[in-house]
Amino acid sequence: MSGAVPIAVDLLVEAGDWPGEDVLAALVARAVEASFAEARLEVLDGSELSIVFTDDEHIRLLNESWRHKDKATNVLSFPGTPPGAAGFGPMLGDIVLASETVRAEAKAVGIAFDDHLTHLLVHGLLHLFGHDHMEDEEAERMEGLETAILGRLGIADPYAEPAA
Repeated sequence: MSGAVPIAVDLLVEAGDWPGEDVLAALVARAVEASFAEARLEVLDGSELSIVFTDDEHIRLLNESWRHKDKATNVLSFPGTPPGAAGFGPMLGDIVLASETVRAEAKAVGIAFDDHLTHLLVHGLLHLFGHDHMEDEEAERMEGLETAILGRLGIADPYAEPAA
C-alpha cells in the first residue's frame, strides 16, 4: 500500500458480490490511512493487515465459532497484537466483511455502498486498535473517532440523526 501508513495489506475476495479487487484496494487504502492519521497511532515497520471479503454464510460460521452468535454480521475483527502494546504489529490483525449484510445495510439506510463499506473498514480497524463499544462511554469514544475519520474522507456521520 502506498501512502503515509507503513503497513502491508493482504486482500482476499473469498466469496460474495464485491467490487473488483482494485476498487476494494483503493477503499481499504483510504480507510487505513485516514484511521492511522486520525488515531495518531504508531505502527511497527513491516506490519501487516489481512482483510477478507466474504459472504453471509462464511461470516455466520465465524461469528458462531468466535462469538457464539449463530447469525451473519457485517464485520468481524480479530486483533493480532494485544491492545496497549508499545506499537501495533507486526500482524495488526484480520478484518472479515460479509457482502450481503453490507449491501442490505447500505440500502436500508440509503447510503452509498462504498461509504458504508468504508465505515465498516474503519470500524473494524478501530477494534484492532483496541477500541470497543460494549459500554456507553467506550461506544461514544469509538463513534466519535469513526465520525472524525469518515469526515476526513468526506463521508457523512453514520450516527447522525436523519433529518426530519
